[in-house]
Amino acid sequence: METDEFVIHTPTITASKFWPGVLGRFANHAIVFARVIVEGNDYGVQAILVQIRDFEEHLPMPGIKVGDLGAKFGYQTKDNGWMQFDHYRVPRTALLSRIASVEKDGSFEIKGDLRLLYSIMLFTRQLIIYGAGATL
Repeated sequence: METDEFVIHTPTITASKFWPGVLGRFANHAIVFARVIVEGNDYGVQAILVQIRDFEEHLPMPGIKVGDLGAKFGYQTKDNGWMQFDHYRVPRTALLSRIASVEKDGSFEIKGDLRLLYSIMLFTRQLIIYGAGATL
């Protein structure tokens, strides 16, 4: 890793991040689940802590597009949003490394069960569906 950074990029609309809670208007940081590719090796989806808005004006950081999804059924208390990245750089140390880590030399180490990341996402989606169902 020459620059000791990850470059996060949203090449297509289908790669955009949709529905994260509090992303639409209020969040300054987000945990972004993105594919980690180092020197041509794809290490799958990992969690990276990303600053998405500046602290002074609360505007998106350069290279980030972010917005609110608007009204939705059954979960009005959350301002769910969308986000896209245009070659946005974050330090390598922003990788949440409890389960996996990338060293400065580009080596990748698995420290736990990678399925845990996926199960967290599924659990969150279940809570959203439950909230919508309770509104009916």
